[in-house]
Amino acid sequence: MSKKKKGRKRKAGHRSWAPRNAPIEGGHRGDIMSPEKRSALMSRIRGTNTGPEMIIMEALRDKGAEFESHCRDLPGRPDIVFRNVELAVFIDGDFWHGWRFPLWEGKLSPKWKEKIAANRERDQRNFRKLRRMGWKVIRIWEHQVENDPEACVQRILAAYKERLGGGKERT
Repeated sequence: MSKKKKGRKRKAGHRSWAPRNAPIEGGHRGDIMSPEKRSALMSRIRGTNTGPEMIIMEALRDKGAEFESHCRDLPGRPDIVFRNVELAVFIDGDFWHGWRFPLWEGKLSPKWKEKIAANRERDQRNFRKLRRMGWKVIRIWEHQVENDPEACVQRILAAYKERLGGGKERT
């Protein structure tokens, strides 16, 4: 495991990745919680206005950006939408959306493998639909927000300015 950077706190239970993108050894060992306790824990996980989303939204508002959030009329309900330039931003959790999934899928039970794989397929399907509609899609991962939220905001604003300058603005 690499050394922690000074001043940066890692989340409890945050995984470390095997060197050179190698799969993580080991297999599924079963759940350590009772089904009732696991159910209670899982029910507390939010689908909208998550911590990473709120960090990015607050930073965008501080910079004067105007946007919509969780638009039900667009495929995948993007977390942040700049409708005037057809820019959709998804801020996805590392686990739920399967960041580097092939490396750690062997650690999951079949149920969770199927769930994460289905989430990844659905995400790609929604991204394709949006792109076919002429939208630019940006995906930001939870760990990117945690490591450098300002870089994430700058990436969004750069895409916005690019779309604005490229004549993509709708009235």
